[in-house]
Amino acid sequence: MNIGPNSLANLARIRKNVKRKRISSYDKTGANVDFHLIEAKTKHEIFNISGAGCIKHIWMTLASRDRDYLRKIILRMWWDNEENPSVECPIGDFFGMGHGKTKNFWSLPLAMAPQDGKSFNCFFPMPFSDNARIEVDNETDDQLICYFYIDYEEYLELDDNYGRFHVFWNRVKECPGDNYETARRIQKHHKKNPTHENDYLILEAEGEGHYVGCHIDIHNLFDTKKHDKKKLVARINWPGEGDDYIEIDDAEIKMYGTGTEDYFCTAWCPTQYYASPYFGIILSGKRQWRYMSYYRYHIEDPIYFHKNIKVKIEHGHANQRSDDYSSTAYWYQLEPHKKFTPLLPIDERIPRVEPK
Repeated sequence: MNIGPNSLANLARIRKNVKRKRISSYDKTGANVDFHLIEAKTKHEIFNISGAGCIKHIWMTLASRDRDYLRKIILRMWWDNEENPSVECPIGDFFGMGHGKTKNFWSLPLAMAPQDGKSFNCFFPMPFSDNARIEVDNETDDQLICYFYIDYEEYLELDDNYGRFHVFWNRVKECPGDNYETARRIQKHHKKNPTHENDYLILEAEGEGHYVGCHIDIHNLFDTKKHDKKKLVARINWPGEGDDYIEIDDAEIKMYGTGTEDYFCTAWCPTQYYASPYFGIILSGKRQWRYMSYYRYHIEDPIYFHKNIKVKIEHGHANQRSDDYSSTAYWYQLEPHKKFTPLLPIDERIPRVEPK
C-alpha cells in the first residue's frame, strides 16, 4: 500500500483497501471520564496495533500539578517490534516547543492550540508494517491526566520504501564558550571554527533516510547587568550568530550556513513572534533575547542521507557563547537505526529556575 499524498489536490482521489481507525482515551462505560489516569512513576501504553498502517494525527492534552511535567513526562514510540524506541522525547518538546512551556503556535507538522497552547497536535505521518506501540512515561511524583486521539490508517500491507519516523532530543545546560564577555567585537567576528567539533549537536543518525527539521530552544545565560559595569542599556546580547553545519555520508557532502536566525529562515536578530507552515519563532526573547524557540521543518526540502548524517549549530559565532541549548530533531530512515544515548535524568532535563 502506498500512503499517498494528502494535499488538497488529492482529496478527491478514492483509495481502496484503506480503513480509517482511531484509538482514544474515551470512557468506554459511556460516562464522561474521557481520559487515562497515569500514576506517578508509571509507564502507560496508549497505543499497540499489529499489522500494517500509518498514524496520521496525534492530539493530546495533559493535566499535572508538577510545574515541570512537560520535561518530566517522556513519550516513546516503537515500530515493527524493534527493541529500541525510534522516538524518546520529553512530551512538551515532542509537540514543538521547549523550555517546559506551552504557547499558541502552528506549523504544518506540529501545533499547540488554545487554551494557552495546551492542546498538542502532531501531523507527521508514522508508517509501520507489522506493529506500532506508543508509551507515556510519567516520571513526575503526581498523577497525570492524559487525554488523547491517535488517528491512523490500516492497510493490507505497506510498501517497503517508507522510512520510519524518528525523534531525537538533546540538551546542553551550558555550552562550552570562550570568554565571550571580554572579547572585543572584532575578535568575536573574526575567530575561526574550521573543524566544527564543538558545535551543538542537533542530530546524529546512521543508515538511509532524510532529515525533516527541528526546533531549537535557547536560554540566554549572559547577564548584561552583571558584566556591563557601565549599565549600557543598548548593549547587544544576541546569542545567535552560530552557523548551522550539516555533514552527510562520511563528510562527502558538507552544508554550511550563515547564522542561527538564517537557518530558521528569519533575519537580523529578530524580536517578533512569527508562525508559518515551515518556519517560525515561538519565543523571540524580545530585546534581550532571554528565551528563544525557533523551528524549521524541511517538508519541501528534506535533507537526504545514505550512510549517516550530523546536524550541528555553533553556539554563538565560532562557539564563543555559553548558553543553555536544547533541541528536538525529526527524521525518517530505514531500520535499523542507531541506538540513542540514554535520555538525560530529570534534574538535567528540567528548565533552569530563574533567580527572583
